[in-house]
Amino acid sequence: MGESIMPQLKKAAKKSLKARENELAKTNKQLEILNGGLFADGELPFFKDKISEIGQFPLRPKPLEILQINVGYMCNQVCEHCHVDAGPDRKEIMTRETMKQCLEVIRNTGAHTLDLTGGAPEMNPDFRWFVEEAAKAGIQDFIVRSNLTIIRANKKYHDLPEFFKKHNVHVVSSMPHYTKGKTDKQRGDGVFDKSIKALQELNAVGYGLPDSPLRLDLVYNPSGAFLPSDQGALEKDFKKALKEDFNIDFHNLFAITNLPISRFLDYLIASDNYEDYMYALVDAYNPAAVANVMCTNTISVSWDGWLYDCDFNQMLGLKVASKVKHIKDYNEDILNDRNIVISQHCYGCTAGAGSSCQGSVA
Repeated sequence: MGESIMPQLKKAAKKSLKARENELAKTNKQLEILNGGLFADGELPFFKDKISEIGQFPLRPKPLEILQINVGYMCNQVCEHCHVDAGPDRKEIMTRETMKQCLEVIRNTGAHTLDLTGGAPEMNPDFRWFVEEAAKAGIQDFIVRSNLTIIRANKKYHDLPEFFKKHNVHVVSSMPHYTKGKTDKQRGDGVFDKSIKALQELNAVGYGLPDSPLRLDLVYNPSGAFLPSDQGALEKDFKKALKEDFNIDFHNLFAITNLPISRFLDYLIASDNYEDYMYALVDAYNPAAVANVMCTNTISVSWDGWLYDCDFNQMLGLKVASKVKHIKDYNEDILNDRNIVISQHCYGCTAGAGSSCQGSVA
């Protein structure tokens, strides 16, 4: 990346694309870029043509396993790779009314996993009420995706480790790297130190310890325009470094490919890496990963209750191809009889060992 672009990216990262009125805040502009250029000119194959070669088009869902609910785009961080375009200036927040509609589905779904995400889900004013009510449903695996720094943001969040423990929440936490430099470069100054402190506090109440039922997993995203390396090897490196340097334990590490959406797409274009990154994704396409991509066993619910095949489609405004499109009309049988909506960003989930919110899929 040229020297001249760095100050621009650093300055831009203080606000979301939406707050900056950047044209990439519009989903139709992102889709125009993803479907144009390299793909429209025939330099690279469309994703639908690629999966047609293995008889997987149209892509169809399997029985639902994961209900992922985005409770709002507000966040205390503004990370340069964020596909949600989350930040303190985002005001889209799930209401208690929509949460009640979600709770009705949670109580009756065949899914075994509930996955709450954001933004920083903890910043939703009804977050604790929602967790308390959802925990009563007795779902098998109850995940909250935390950026860790929210625990240290101010005093009202300091008791989150104990709150999570009380409700047997499975904490999945963002951790870009086990070194300060790489973490702060991706997520902002001071993020590493706050993340380490939060992990130590989670360990202190029993999270992440060997044989502990209190699950603590970390998520790794590459800090630049490249694909993640082997998930197993990364996990070993993270465990060794965090244990030796900070006496931190955790259970698993999930390596997730950055998809060319929202702020990461903006970063790729601004740094002249977009074309190279798309070539890298297509070149790394792994047909073995297609059958297990997250959209085949997941339904994603937006802050305002609309339904999507996955979190990434949600950020591109690609609602499910079903007559049931909102949580208030939820019908699992009808939703399971649909074609999954795809576009060129889907190469990110089928590159290398594949990628999902639960890490590698192949």
